Amino acid sequence: MHITAKVDYAVRTLVEIAKAQPDSVKADAIVAAQDIPPKVLESVVADLRRGGLVTSRRGPDGGYRLARTAAEISIADVIRVVEGPLASVRGLRPEDVSYAGAAEPLQRVWIGLRVNIRSVLERVTVADIAHDLLPSFLDELVHDPNAWTRRPRPAVGLVAHEWLDLDQPDI
Repeated sequence: MHITAKVDYAVRTLVEIAKAQPDSVKADAIVAAQDIPPKVLESVVADLRRGGLVTSRRGPDGGYRLARTAAEISIADVIRVVEGPLASVRGLRPEDVSYAGAAEPLQRVWIGLRVNIRSVLERVTVADIAHDLLPSFLDELVHDPNAWTRRPRPAVGLVAHEWLDLDQPDI
């Protein structure tokens, strides 16, 4: 899964607003606290407003506030508002794709992936992050040593003889 900069900025914006509740937060405070370019923040906040996650008010007492409590806003909600569905295949939802022949089981792989993405992103809220109270299941996931290990990209452009041990006799 690829988390876009816009999603990252949106979550960080909501966390800043959540930390300030019940007060409003001005754009310049969010920009300064999270190092978000002002024009990008404008775009992100516009998406969050359209998606019903924040409200805004102009004037000296103005700023941004959450449209509902931080505990009611999951990270999945933020991604859906900013980027759309959590998992898509060629722009389609996994249940709307189908494959023929040997690739037929692939749809179930994509649906399984979506289930696993949901199992984390729908259970972590803006409040969890704002108050550093992440759910315990997340601690279990990140304590797995494999969680912190990068996997190498498969080699691209190798010819058969470059990856075969040519000193070994043919089998």
